[in-house]
Amino acid sequence: MTTVVEDRRPGLRSLLTLIGCEAKMVMRDTAGLIVPLGLPLLIMLTSASAAGVEVIVNGLTALDLYVMPLVFVMVMAAISIINMPSYLAYYRRSGILRRLGVTPASPFMVLFAQAVVSIVQAAIGITLAFLVAAVFFGANLPVNIGVTLGVLALIMAAMYGVGMVVAALAPTPNSAVAIGLVAFLGIGAFGGMFGGRDVLPPVIADIGGWLPVGAAVDALGAAWAGVAVDPLTLISLGVAVLLGTGTAALFFRWE
Repeated sequence: MTTVVEDRRPGLRSLLTLIGCEAKMVMRDTAGLIVPLGLPLLIMLTSASAAGVEVIVNGLTALDLYVMPLVFVMVMAAISIINMPSYLAYYRRSGILRRLGVTPASPFMVLFAQAVVSIVQAAIGITLAFLVAAVFFGANLPVNIGVTLGVLALIMAAMYGVGMVVAALAPTPNSAVAIGLVAFLGIGAFGGMFGGRDVLPPVIADIGGWLPVGAAVDALGAAWAGVAVDPLTLISLGVAVLLGTGTAALFFRWE
């Protein structure tokens, strides 16, 4: 008599449990909450008063078209490039990913759960920033909400691509934070995070427009204004997604 052993893979309930565990871990990480949510909000508060009275086009102000896109991009970049790689590096060093690899659960479930929690965290940060800007500084909704949401999704994917490269190359949690912070500040500086690209030398400003933060701010600002988004910015973000995931696939190690 032959006994058939059924290979049962984890279902939706297991995945939801894992997402819940990831969410609890993120909420317990005080620094991981303050940096991506508090720092962009602080930068917005220091710029919103002056930017909110400078009308640019269609009744939209500099706050709507420049400050808010930058704040939103900073939220997504901090979560994807600094926080997420440190969690994965911790899992790898502690052997969690290796142990998952020999169970019916897949290490890819951790990646998926992290992605879900990161998206929710980014949505909370973006919503909080917009509500503060709208209530206290009169920020306006995007002209084309659908296009804006699509651009936000592409930006999140691009930032996650950069974060996956950091997660693939960083051997320890501390190095993941260090590398992620350098990458965040580096592409942020080129993208106008510290004063706008117009104050940078022309060559550096042009390079910054091709990097993820600069391209993201330009694309989101155009979508907010309801004008055609420059295809080059979308291509730049798409390349970041492809290069990031491809590089991570080549170099990422589960242990």
